[in-house]
Amino acid sequence: MKQFESVNELLDFAIKEEEGAAAFYSKLASKMDRPWMKKIFEDFAKEELGHKAKLVHIKDGGAVSLPKEKVLNLKLGDYLVVDEPSDDMDYQQALVLAMKKEKSAFRLYSDLAEVAEDEALRDLLLGLAQEEAKHKLRFEVEYDDQYMKEN
Repeated sequence: MKQFESVNELLDFAIKEEEGAAAFYSKLASKMDRPWMKKIFEDFAKEELGHKAKLVHIKDGGAVSLPKEKVLNLKLGDYLVVDEPSDDMDYQQALVLAMKKEKSAFRLYSDLAEVAEDEALRDLLLGLAQEEAKHKLRFEVEYDDQYMKEN
């Protein structure tokens, strides 16, 4: 894992990750041909921008309260594989890709929290990890509802 020289450097890294996640969901939204699918991914892009805003607020000296509850992990995203995003990606493929993205974000914030020396920053990072876990769970539940009912 990258070594961070300061809290600000860590926050800058996390802010860029959230910007990338928002762009990722905006791109997925643009590939969806059904309005309801497009809206789901647009909403996730907005949530990622909300995470960015929290990080910027902390960087600017503010405080943020984040939920500390644990989030159920169905682990569906751990076992599904999908190719890179494509123009002809269907909803099922997009959900799998989104689960993988949220799993990655969860791991990122969890790993960053492990190396954070400041308790408040560690709590922030763990809170963001839990928010990413919630996102993954929402995609897993949607996947289960749409594609696992037959099994």
